[in-house]
Amino acid sequence: MKSTRLLNRNGQRTLVEWFKTNHRPLPWRVNRDPYRIWISEVMLQQTTSRAVQPFFERFLKRFPNLKSLSQAKIEDVYEVWAGLGYYSRARNLLKTAQILGRTGFPKTFEELLKLPGLGPYTARSISSLAFEQRVGVLDGNVIRVLSRLSGEAISWWTTEGRTKLQGWAD
Repeated sequence: MKSTRLLNRNGQRTLVEWFKTNHRPLPWRVNRDPYRIWISEVMLQQTTSRAVQPFFERFLKRFPNLKSLSQAKIEDVYEVWAGLGYYSRARNLLKTAQILGRTGFPKTFEELLKLPGLGPYTARSISSLAFEQRVGVLDGNVIRVLSRLSGEAISWWTTEGRTKLQGWAD
């Protein structure tokens, strides 16, 4: 999709500088490791970052890398996941880890989207954060900023609204 700029280069730099000063330090932001980013994004689905943080740290202690997770039994994954809810996320993590254990991490949004449990948001997030691809990741905060910058109240719930917002984000 062709992107329409809301910010010129100076505005983009200002926004990036604001983030550098004001972002929350989160354990999944310490590097560009696709494994850590993927685990965090799946855990963050329908769950706040505050609630996820201890689960993320516990999960990485038990499964520090893709190989350890890909060789795990579902019971072990459930044990570490216990209390986080939405157990289909844990099942999909293991299923995807087993695939990635054979193939390695895909580096494009389109390839990531083919994996179990990865929708557009998660695939875009991994593409952007781990592989530095220029794809926009839309969440509530980004939508709010884009709406304020544009001066438009845009509904995410319409195809037209999603298309416009994604074009700006990209």
